[in-house]
Amino acid sequence: MNATTRIEVGDWETLGEAASEIRRLVFIEEQRVPLEEEWDGRDPGCTHFLAWHDGAAVGTARLLPDGHIGRVAVLEAARGLGIGVALMEAAIEAARRRGCAAVELAAQTQALAFYERLDFQAHGEVFLDAGIPHRNMVRRLRD
Repeated sequence: MNATTRIEVGDWETLGEAASEIRRLVFIEEQRVPLEEEWDGRDPGCTHFLAWHDGAAVGTARLLPDGHIGRVAVLEAARGLGIGVALMEAAIEAARRRGCAAVELAAQTQALAFYERLDFQAHGEVFLDAGIPHRNMVRRLRD
């Protein structure tokens, strides 16, 4: 991440409009996730992360109360700039401050290597979510 990138942390009321647009473009338009699967009603209870690069909102993620990280999305034009890593680091740190023993996520199989570089370990079988192959992953924050 460079000086022109920053991560904003907030609630759905504050960050939801920009996060929704990023998720719409990445998940619904690009990946063809059905609307009803993307909008699961859990956003108001989550901590949200919004990545800004050169003044534009380009990425988002959310942390559920139970320590699950999800809805990690970076706009296509901003991929490869370290924004996904910055979002994940912010979410992991928020979970650590919250006292979570671990963080978990369901990773698209094409993104497994990305999460492995962040010390997540895959477990269980491959499963379909919104028609996309996923695996569960966990990163321990303390023993």
